[in-house]
Amino acid sequence: MTTRRPLVILGSGYTGQSLCRLAGQQSLPFQASSRRPDVHLTYVEPHARLRFDLAEPTTWSALPPDADLIWTFPATPLEQVQAFAKQYCSPPRRLVVLGSTSAYNTGGDQAEGLPPWIDEASPINTSLPRVQGEEYLRTHHGAIILRVAGIYGPQRNPVEWIRQGRVGPTDKFVNLIHVEDLAHLCLLALQAGHTGETYNVSDGQPRRWADICAEVSRKWGIVGPRPAGNRELGKRILSHKVLAQFGHTLRHPDLYAALAAIEKVTALRTSPTSRLTS
Repeated sequence: MTTRRPLVILGSGYTGQSLCRLAGQQSLPFQASSRRPDVHLTYVEPHARLRFDLAEPTTWSALPPDADLIWTFPATPLEQVQAFAKQYCSPPRRLVVLGSTSAYNTGGDQAEGLPPWIDEASPINTSLPRVQGEEYLRTHHGAIILRVAGIYGPQRNPVEWIRQGRVGPTDKFVNLIHVEDLAHLCLLALQAGHTGETYNVSDGQPRRWADICAEVSRKWGIVGPRPAGNRELGKRILSHKVLAQFGHTLRHPDLYAALAAIEKVTALRTSPTSRLTS
């Protein structure tokens, strides 16, 4: 079995927190970075906190030379990405970069109200700054790009999005991935990902917001507003490649079961009994 190298998680956002938890559970030596580690990395032991800012080259040398990197924030601006990569992204260091499925164009045959299926060979929009950064890292430094669908999980709950009126029952397709599955796939990418390859990351089940809203209404009585005149069809993302190559079985393949679990935990945390005993 391949020896696992130390890991640095670049970025302390939602996915970064889940990666830190998983790395700890797997006893994987890791450090996490932030522009303000004492503020944003309080969930990490002090010795595992790094101050890193892509815009400040003086912070780059804090990265241990023997560690692999998982890059969780947008790879922009291009000039800074290039300068950093030329100094710190050489082999044997492995680099996984989190992109977005918004990189893909939505062209194609949209007959019968269905958007096209999108796989890793589908055209991307290279006018987007983050796509330019990702493609530079992939083609010049062998980065493994994960194009990630909409991320959900605890504290990022689609039921709450509907409750707040941020989304409603439109015919637009949405592609989702639970943050716990994303974290597992990030770590697996370091082991099983092919240098310079791109992988789509979603649960493989595109759904219309109208169908999600109907199920949320049935289960929890929450009705989202219907936006007027929204005819956007969205995308349908194929994720066979990543699941097959990485050998990962999704822990949350059923969106509605995952949402029920999130709602249950949220209800327990906000109940009067919980507040009295906390």
